[in-house]
Amino acid sequence: MTTTDTKTADLHINERAWALADDAARRTEELRIGLDVLGCGARVIDAGVRVPGGLAAGRLLAGLCMGGLGHMDFATLTIGGESWPGVQVWTDHPAVSCMASQYAGWQIAPEGYFAMGSGPLRARARVEKELFERLGYAESGPRGVLVLETRTLPTDAVATWVATKAGVAPEGVTFAVAPTASLAGGVQVVARVVETSLHKMETLGFDVRHVVSASGTAPLPPLAKNDLRAIGRTNDCVLYGGQARFVVHAGDTELAELVERMPASASSDYGTPFYEIFKRYDNDFYKIDPLLFSPGEIWLTSATSGRTFHAGRINVDVLRASLYEE
Repeated sequence: MTTTDTKTADLHINERAWALADDAARRTEELRIGLDVLGCGARVIDAGVRVPGGLAAGRLLAGLCMGGLGHMDFATLTIGGESWPGVQVWTDHPAVSCMASQYAGWQIAPEGYFAMGSGPLRARARVEKELFERLGYAESGPRGVLVLETRTLPTDAVATWVATKAGVAPEGVTFAVAPTASLAGGVQVVARVVETSLHKMETLGFDVRHVVSASGTAPLPPLAKNDLRAIGRTNDCVLYGGQARFVVHAGDTELAELVERMPASASSDYGTPFYEIFKRYDNDFYKIDPLLFSPGEIWLTSATSGRTFHAGRINVDVLRASLYEE
């Protein structure tokens, strides 16, 4: 399906996320998060670097990542006949909340620092020019929120670099930070179960603005001993345990073809724990088949005909090996 030049309405995701951050700043002890204001004026919410963080902090990060337009809560999932702890995510604004906000598409790389940036400030900076042109989405407000998956808290230099790229003053930037191997970090990564599906649709050339609503579930990984193991476990929760459902404005023939290419199992790299795949490619994400990154099971429902198309499955054996048998 080809894209159009239709402009998406401004949904004020930075203001929505800023309000969530303000609320969190009043609840630091409850959420077990840290709060700091850098010399340049940027605000930093620490959800797991120097503080414990936790499940509630992870839910906060997921909400910030989705610009206040996506919703995440905890749920008990049935996988392989057993009860598993998990997350449930839904949004009525998939293209904006997932691709214009939650997708980790901005490389934060001033000298001496690196992290991938998620969250609504991406829609202000629009560094990923081609993606935002396809989405037809932009924001122009004076402030915004950026979520970083890293063990290194941003400095004044990092904040100034980000603010300059985004076209805002440093005091108009709020960072929220957690490493992958933290309770909050694990939650916010598996809460991308819908976003990874939208990103794969994008990769396959489908216009994600035609997705009306989306929901998904993924198991919650146990805390890993280090970030590398945590990257493996969190990815496996989506690739082998994730399920996602979409209502789409598209015809039956198009959806029947699309759904077969959507699950992680459509990739040649599918079938072993992600930690092993990652090591096989020398810890380089960019060497892995990009079609691997999507949930294990997908349902697409046509908003036109009402028919539903399904592909993929949960792979409980790989999931158990990754989460409990290493």
